[in-house]
Amino acid sequence: MSKIAIEGVRRSFGSVAAVRDVSLAIEDSEFFTLLGPSGCGKTTLLRMIAGFTELDAGLIRIGDKRIDTLPPHRRNIGMVFQSYAIFPNLTVAGNVAYGLEARKVAGEEMAERVAGALALVRLQGYGERGPHQLSGGQLQRVAIARALVIRPEVLLLDEPLSNLDARLRVDMRGEIRDLQQRLKITTVYVTHDQEEALAVSDRIAVMQAGRIEQLGEPKDIYRQPANLFVAQFMGTTNVLPGIVGARRGEMQLVRVGSTDLLVARVDAREGEAVSLCLRPEALRIAGAGDVGSATPARIEATVRKVEFIGAVVRLETELADGTPLKLAVLDDASAGAAPGSRIVLTYDPARVTVFRQDKP
Repeated sequence: MSKIAIEGVRRSFGSVAAVRDVSLAIEDSEFFTLLGPSGCGKTTLLRMIAGFTELDAGLIRIGDKRIDTLPPHRRNIGMVFQSYAIFPNLTVAGNVAYGLEARKVAGEEMAERVAGALALVRLQGYGERGPHQLSGGQLQRVAIARALVIRPEVLLLDEPLSNLDARLRVDMRGEIRDLQQRLKITTVYVTHDQEEALAVSDRIAVMQAGRIEQLGEPKDIYRQPANLFVAQFMGTTNVLPGIVGARRGEMQLVRVGSTDLLVARVDAREGEAVSLCLRPEALRIAGAGDVGSATPARIEATVRKVEFIGAVVRLETELADGTPLKLAVLDDASAGAAPGSRIVLTYDPARVTVFRQDKP
């Protein structure tokens, strides 16, 4: 079993608290992501698991074994660094074999394991090449093969795709996820890229200022953020200040400027100030048959800007009082809207998240 237990870990650098009393349970064979902005503590936490950064307090276990008191080479962990950390004076095979040489693996077994690791990352036949002969994506594969060839219990990846171009990042994240699922290896992945985290993770821990703001499955974190920080960090969202109004059946009215919006869930009393979060893709332009209907979740707005980016059209609109509202719709000529035009938007009230302003 390669379950990771992190219990009350802390780490400070001078007066800066990088990790503050973090506790986590990462399941066996899970792809777990630490996500957050620069300086939030995610890499420090990863390095504490690896053994490259000491703990000020707390403990870390893999399975039943406490590892935070062990040196890095005795933790049976494979790590892939942001910079790849490829030795330029060694061949591809020499780089992959480096950890095996340190463990004094015999020559014939070493050759078999290196060949197997290169096959895992689709680099058969590249063993005698030098690093200067490889692309960025191939160098990343070498780094992954080197981490896996030692047969670790846990794989750690620290911003492994940050040096690749956008298209290659998408391809490589899919390869990493596929490889993890095939090997069933417990993996902890660090990134600041929300889309990357959503695409590859079983669960995500969103971090800020050394603490975990929310822990959960990707769809839950995106659709049901725990607070405004998570809502705004996890992609684009409309944040609308409002005042809670009266109940309307199973729904609640919230006044935003001069517009009443229907929402499904409000943890606040009538008259309280709240912030509404509504994702741009949760809005759609009402069709001709919808405009005159009695559908309650409707908003009238004025189009200010239209941005065509291929499959998606982004619109910037305003409510009657000037409150800005962004939406994103699939490209559809019949739903086109020109700047200055008035449109009706519809939405599902259950997709509006409401936060009390005294609980950001």
